Amino acid sequence: MQQMIGKQSLTFENPPSILSAASVVGQKEGEGPLRDYFDLIIEDPTVGKDSWEEGESELVHQACVKAIEKSGLKKEDIRYIFAGDLLGQLIASTFGLKDMDLPLFGLYGACSTAGEGLSLGAMTVAAGYAEQVLTVASSHFGSAEKQFRFPLEYGNQRPLSATWTVTGSGAFVLSQKRGDIIIKGITTGVITDYGIRDSMNMGAAMAPAAASVIYQNLQDFQIQPDYYDRIITGDLGKVGKGILIKLLNDNGYDIMDQHMDCGIEIYDNTKQDTHSGGSGCACSAVTLAGFVMDKLRTREWNRILFVPTGALLSTVSFNEGQTVPGIAHGVIIENRGV
Repeated sequence: MQQMIGKQSLTFENPPSILSAASVVGQKEGEGPLRDYFDLIIEDPTVGKDSWEEGESELVHQACVKAIEKSGLKKEDIRYIFAGDLLGQLIASTFGLKDMDLPLFGLYGACSTAGEGLSLGAMTVAAGYAEQVLTVASSHFGSAEKQFRFPLEYGNQRPLSATWTVTGSGAFVLSQKRGDIIIKGITTGVITDYGIRDSMNMGAAMAPAAASVIYQNLQDFQIQPDYYDRIITGDLGKVGKGILIKLLNDNGYDIMDQHMDCGIEIYDNTKQDTHSGGSGCACSAVTLAGFVMDKLRTREWNRILFVPTGALLSTVSFNEGQTVPGIAHGVIIENRGV
């Protein structure tokens, strides 16, 4: 069976199962509308450690331990870990996982990292290079603000286009074992740059990348948006959602009825004042691990296209006046046999 589809997609003849998923979040996320879907809510923002960064590493560790526990496997059954976060040199992932003594691939796709990890993990399992892999992504409001914007003590004002970085970590065990929920295929995104230079408007920077990969997925598989119960972007927020819908409408696809954005769903903006919504690697990861997986398990939804989105900037590129390119990755997740 030909597994390469169209320009940017793959379909798996032996699709890997998502054997388990775990989500660990902070207090603000636990106060939001998805609170009942998270495995663990931790109210201490440093998770008992001495810094935001160490706290994020602990979130990574706890999510991975929980995912392995829920899978019914032992740590030794995991062949590889695919992990990533927003911090320089991936320190949240590396320090959180250094004691697990498992082979590690460190990933950086900004806020699209959950999709990158699931894509590479699924390819590895489907190709027979591992029976089980673990994928994990994380972010933390305190550590992200400190690195990319201003220390929290500065108390700077945030424009309405800004998003709130989700504090949390989402982990997934992918397996050759037969499970009810599978990764059927992927569409890998390309870097898309529309010349956005505003680091406080990540939705505008990432929306073109999301539109590009969704368009290519529909083209590659020769399907319409209603093939999916939901097309789920990672963290475009309210601003980015509007841009995404328009870009796809301009190219002949109306996804309004199917579209959902994790950044909009994770917070109650009428009570939590998160402006455009949520963002960060954890935004899509914990929403998928909790809320979305529950909808699939109960078969309220049978097939989704998961499209986490990332803004590829750094403090260096931004301070040198560079634009903010975006990237997104599409992962087809469905109930077996649909």
